[in-house]
Amino acid sequence: MGLSTAGAGFRHDAAMEKPESSTAAVSAFEGLGADLGDAGIVLGQMFGASSLMLNKKAIACLHGNSVAFKLGKDSAEHARALGLPGAELFDPSGMKRPFKDWVEVPLASSSERPGLADAALAAATA
Repeated sequence: MGLSTAGAGFRHDAAMEKPESSTAAVSAFEGLGADLGDAGIVLGQMFGASSLMLNKKAIACLHGNSVAFKLGKDSAEHARALGLPGAELFDPSGMKRPFKDWVEVPLASSSERPGLADAALAAATA
């Protein structure tokens, strides 16, 4: 007997689609990972996207041309990151259910990303 999803509230629409990342965004993200390699960071997959992983847990995730960082919702770095132009809580589903510990930082704030990656690493090891 097959599994039916009819009427079960399942939906598939554009809000749930993963945004594509440019070659430049992928390269810059991989560079962030390389810079943190000595700290035990490796590239992996989480949320259906390239992620920076520490002990099999994501600390950052490439989402289109933006990068989301797990900073901890009550940290000063989280508040600082949310103050960057275009930054917002990370909502990978696009269905208004953001991850409160995560901040998505757009390409326009790429100069802030190394510091945010360091902060995400520090939060993960605290």
